[in-house]
Amino acid sequence: MKIKKFSFSKLIIYLILILWGLTTLYPFVWVILNSFRKKGLILSDSFSLPLGEAFTWDNYITATERSDFKNAYLNSFIISGTVTIAVIIIAGLASYGMVRYRFKGRGLLYSMITAGMMFPVFSTIIPVFRMEVVMGIAGTGNRWLSILATILPQIAGNLCFAIIILMGFIQSVPVDLEESAYLDGCNIYQVFFKIIVPVAKPSFATVAIFSFLWSYNDLFTQSFFLRYPQERTITGLLNEISSQAGVNYGLMAASVVLVVVPVLIVYIFLQKNIIKGLTAGAIKG
Repeated sequence: MKIKKFSFSKLIIYLILILWGLTTLYPFVWVILNSFRKKGLILSDSFSLPLGEAFTWDNYITATERSDFKNAYLNSFIISGTVTIAVIIIAGLASYGMVRYRFKGRGLLYSMITAGMMFPVFSTIIPVFRMEVVMGIAGTGNRWLSILATILPQIAGNLCFAIIILMGFIQSVPVDLEESAYLDGCNIYQVFFKIIVPVAKPSFATVAIFSFLWSYNDLFTQSFFLRYPQERTITGLLNEISSQAGVNYGLMAASVVLVVVPVLIVYIFLQKNIIKGLTAGAIKG
């Protein structure tokens, strides 16, 4: 059995990674600790564990009583879930067509998809908003139309990234699998959903995770299309609490934890799929 030597260079690398990890995790740990601390003690003693008299649930109770977290969560999950499903289906079919078929304008279309990743949402939000006002779905005061107005630009904003990621993996899938399916009598949709989707599951999972998280955290787009209290999402609610809470840092810390917990749950359970999906298409088989 060979014993690997632990070199000084590896020690330095590990120390740097540990320090980087601590600096990344510490702010969130600080927020969690102070969300359980009495608000009068946060400024004077914000670095110790909230034990004994310093511990309190009041920040969470106040946050849930003052704000409608239930409705905000519902709106966020409706928007993010719809965006995720739509992006997976549209980007999956588009990437499969781009990889497996040759047609006129394919190179131009690929260039446009790549270029679409270079334009930030800030540069397109005004014309998109005006277009949706003309269509009658934005600025109407109707909750469901406003949610639809938010969903459409978020789907468009995620498609370019999703298509590029999925194309990289589908290119590595052997064509022999599809040819065998065609010989067995499958049509193109059966090949896609029964062959491509199961094989490319890590990449689809990656696209789903990033699309969900981007939509969930997209305060900028939501602030344009969701103007009324019944339409507010969880990030919009956090923005409102931050502006109203003032120096009540305990309330703000509790609100941040309530907003971030769903994101952490999604990431913790699906982090392996993120890594697999981003690296799966790097080496073609």
